[in-house]
Amino acid sequence: MFSWQTQPLTGLNFIGMVIGAVVVLAILLLVVMYLIFFLRKVVAWMQNRIGPNRVGPWGLFQSMADVLKLLLKEDIVPAKADRALFLVAPIIAFVPAFTVLAVIPYTAGHIFTAGLNIGVLFYIALSSITILGIVLGGWASNNKYSLVGGLRSAAQMISYEIPLGMSVLGVVMLAGSLNLTTIVQQQATDRFGWYIIPQIIGFVVFMIAAVAELNQTPFDLPEAESELVAGYFTEYTGFRFAFYMLTEFVYLFAISALATTLFLGGWLGPWLPSWLWFAIKTSAVIFFMFWLRATMPRLRVDKLMGFAWKVLIPVALFNILLTGLLSLLV
Repeated sequence: MFSWQTQPLTGLNFIGMVIGAVVVLAILLLVVMYLIFFLRKVVAWMQNRIGPNRVGPWGLFQSMADVLKLLLKEDIVPAKADRALFLVAPIIAFVPAFTVLAVIPYTAGHIFTAGLNIGVLFYIALSSITILGIVLGGWASNNKYSLVGGLRSAAQMISYEIPLGMSVLGVVMLAGSLNLTTIVQQQATDRFGWYIIPQIIGFVVFMIAAVAELNQTPFDLPEAESELVAGYFTEYTGFRFAFYMLTEFVYLFAISALATTLFLGGWLGPWLPSWLWFAIKTSAVIFFMFWLRATMPRLRVDKLMGFAWKVLIPVALFNILLTGLLSLLV
């Protein structure tokens, strides 16, 4: 771990942290651009279409062109919108999405990782703030579609955060720590290996709740293009619209990376570099979410909420009880 992460804060250490954050942000923007390209290609292949293939070789520059288009488009604020909240809402949504990446260990060398002893709690607590940005954006737009999308998102994300957090408790109980680095290291020595084996119930609950937290199909009620135009960001244009899109795909990467860390052994693996193992596992989780997006129909609102409270939470509680019993017996 870098010395500036363990020593008292000085001017030089602060500059190092700022440089590290800028590097991570630059890499993240590149990753997000090609996540969008990957999504388009995967969904196109699954629906027997071609996907982007015009801008650059194999369409590789299509996402860059889209980002440039959004940055150059006019930033429009509706006349009857709450201007201050309308402008700040996308920032409130994005900043937590970027900040949670600080606690995820990408490599065995812990590059750009904060190494917090409460890393799991930090992720879950900070990601909750994004709900405020989404609700404020929907309300401040003074648009009925935006408001309905924002309210749907608040109800959905709050409901599914409960089973998401509870599904992680089994892993925390087995590892005996909330530190994500320690959780990965424990999987290297645990008799069961990766925690997906003893925590298969928790993993299933985690993945379902994660898809709902991301507003991905089949839980895309807050956006629901066929009902709400674009949901909570209907009135947004230009770079503020890009902020919401960026938030969605950053969280897609972040929660896939969290699933890799908690259940799939993080950077652990033979022969290949640790960062490459992490990238392969995270890509597999992302591909699974894209697969769901291409194949599953949208749920009704009442079915969506009932599934969280009547199914996922009891199953997550059962997994915690089962983990406690297995810990005592084994």
